[in-house]
Amino acid sequence: MGEVYRARDLRLRRDVAVKVLPAVVSSDPERLRRFEQEATAAAALNHPNILAVHQLGMYAETPYLVSELLEGETLREQIRRGPVAPRRVIDYGVQVARGLSAAHEKGIVHRDLKPENLFLTKDGQVKILDFGLAKLTQPQPGSEPSALTIGGETEPGLVMGTVGYMSPEQVRGQATDSRADIFAFGAILYEMLTGKRAFQKPTSPETMSAILNEDPPEISQIVSNVLPALKRTVHRCLEKTPERRFQSTTDLTFALEALSDSGAIHSEVLGKRFGLSWNWIFCFDDSPGTGGSWRNLCLLTCDRKPLARSTAPLEQRGE
Repeated sequence: MGEVYRARDLRLRRDVAVKVLPAVVSSDPERLRRFEQEATAAAALNHPNILAVHQLGMYAETPYLVSELLEGETLREQIRRGPVAPRRVIDYGVQVARGLSAAHEKGIVHRDLKPENLFLTKDGQVKILDFGLAKLTQPQPGSEPSALTIGGETEPGLVMGTVGYMSPEQVRGQATDSRADIFAFGAILYEMLTGKRAFQKPTSPETMSAILNEDPPEISQIVSNVLPALKRTVHRCLEKTPERRFQSTTDLTFALEALSDSGAIHSEVLGKRFGLSWNWIFCFDDSPGTGGSWRNLCLLTCDRKPLARSTAPLEQRGE
């Protein structure tokens, strides 16, 4: 929504991006509200994986938004060239999860996450764009208070989002929370790994029906070089009921970061060279005296027989 131009900030001597709403769009109150909402939501967030917004203004009755200038391409453009390497999927996934976690901690749900709204810079950084459909929910406990107010409550039965990436609760027009973003994120991870959309039918109604009633084809049926732990992470994001998904992007970030560490990535190399494999199992330890923490169980196997087993809190792992 809107036209983006490269511009020069003469006062601060830096290049910026200026997003302008065409007259035909700015005359629409709903689109104007979404434009302002995009700026308000993004400006409330200060995170390296979220587009930085500098200014929102009006010139000659034309609304504009000034943001940092990004050079690179959208994730959609990269996926058009085929599946993304699993190692890179994990890297991108960790960055997106961290950005979403920062938004969710402020009580902001994106609600329109898709490859077009993820930008890959030339230096390998991922930026989340377009909070035009963002919704303000209750900030998570312990997060800093914010004076941000975004729109109002979505009308019951109103479908918000992009077909193919909407969660089942969005398709039904039900109330949503951060777990709707987790579902969309799972669809994006699936598409990066396979080069195919998780839910895509000839028509929008059929696609929405698939989101509600069907599971996407198994990743292993399309590509063969994906770690089992990564496939499990994707499928958990895509659970139909919110209660069966990751309950927060913080938990999802932990799971992806564990895969990005040396243990999971290098297991593929070890497996090919020595016939060994590492299997990571994640669980939440709430036993007395632990204070509650995510832990992993590492099982080293050879020819499907256990050789060694270790367990430690994720934050204390030292591979």
